[in-house]
Amino acid sequence: MEEILPETVNVAMSGSIEFVYSFEPLARKTVVLVPGFVGTMMQTIADAVGFDVETISMLMGMLMCYPLGFIMKALPYGKTKHLFSFLLGAFLLQFTIGVQWIHQLVSSLVAYVMFLILPPELSKIAVPVWAMLYISAGHIHRQYINYLGWDMDFTGAQMVLTMKLYSLAWNLYDGQALAKGEGSRASKKCAPFAVKELPGIIEYLGYTFCFSSVLAGPAYEYVYYANACDGTLLYDSNGKPKGKIPGVAWPTLKPFLISMVCMGIHVVGNGMFPLLDPVDPQNTTAVLVTEEFLSKPWFQRYGYQWLSLLFVRMKYYFAWKNAEGAQNIWYAGFEGFDEQGNAKGWDVSNNVDIIEFETAPNVKTLSAAWNKKTANWLGRYIYMRTNGSLAATYGLSAFWHGFYPGYYLFFLSVPFITACERLGRKKLTPRFGNGKKWSPWGIVCIIFTSLIAEYNVAAFQLLSLEWALANWKGFYFAGHIACLVFYLAVSQIPSPKKKEE
Repeated sequence: MEEILPETVNVAMSGSIEFVYSFEPLARKTVVLVPGFVGTMMQTIADAVGFDVETISMLMGMLMCYPLGFIMKALPYGKTKHLFSFLLGAFLLQFTIGVQWIHQLVSSLVAYVMFLILPPELSKIAVPVWAMLYISAGHIHRQYINYLGWDMDFTGAQMVLTMKLYSLAWNLYDGQALAKGEGSRASKKCAPFAVKELPGIIEYLGYTFCFSSVLAGPAYEYVYYANACDGTLLYDSNGKPKGKIPGVAWPTLKPFLISMVCMGIHVVGNGMFPLLDPVDPQNTTAVLVTEEFLSKPWFQRYGYQWLSLLFVRMKYYFAWKNAEGAQNIWYAGFEGFDEQGNAKGWDVSNNVDIIEFETAPNVKTLSAAWNKKTANWLGRYIYMRTNGSLAATYGLSAFWHGFYPGYYLFFLSVPFITACERLGRKKLTPRFGNGKKWSPWGIVCIIFTSLIAEYNVAAFQLLSLEWALANWKGFYFAGHIACLVFYLAVSQIPSPKKKEE
């Protein structure tokens, strides 16, 4: 990274990083929840299994959420649960990323001070700006010192925290605006998530550090967390159950088993079809753009790329399904009861619908099934608050992910693909579709959605501008050209007349 930046920028970056690093001795004194011998033990385990210690620590941290979840479930409602959630979240961060846990604490506390001193009309802007600037600084630091590297650091957990702080700022604004009989259309749509007053510091830190979602998400709404901790999710004001309280065994076991299967598939499949160089992924050309790989027939390369990206996704499926099970243990993933006392379901912490995503017939379904809580955040607090601006939504999503060119190539292509999908749904689906997913037309849509998605998302995973463009060039930019031809051709087709009732 230093080679491509001007000298003045390098000097400024190096000076800024050195200034921040000067506080490390002070921050290291805060790492008090993890005994020193634990690090030695994790290094021994990592050496034995052949993985780096950061990966093993993250894996162990995520699995520890299950026994901790059973303890959380047994604790009395109220501040005890909030305090436990905070302390165990801090422990897991110190266990997995060490001294870097301090970023979560500092950014949370600064945001809380903003909530205290600023009115909601200002904090709904100031806190999101603060959260986005902090995660952006983290991304820039990571990209500067570890360009194209995949080492574990604080930015993953910070991305989850960013969504929580961003959402809570708008929740507090909506709560105040609706209480006054005001509020925009977006505020009214988000009324179920509105927060009437700022939570106490223990409740707030319990939410931002919530142990079962601090490492890999999902970043769900504060009201869900608070209701699970204070008992109002299951009981009324008289202490009586709102309905027949469901057991947690299957809602916990099912996502856990799925996560284990996905992890196994990732380990085996990624070894067989690596996307990046297995020995030195940071400094060696990615497998997809090596001269040897690009010399192969395009259909053979695309088949390899399709499988490689599938196995990469299994890593995300593992993390999200594992977190879902850990949340469900203590009912944080339970949706509650309807007015008749019937259980609604367990979708609060469900962050991905694997089958729905892998067989999506259109981009809309694809987006809705993948990283669902992030999609909710983008929809409720960016898309709806900017009068439905796709540019603002996808732009901030890219900004939130980081600053690698591959992210922006991916996200800038998505609106074009979305426009084609909407056009096809308007002009072709009424002619050929029958409303059924597994009809001949539905299957055609599934195949083409998968083809264009795998073509486009390669840029996101490759990160580098050179690698991403080399990959697309190897396929003659077929995805983009096909979308352009499709849009121009289908635009000439008259819209079908609506059937009269």
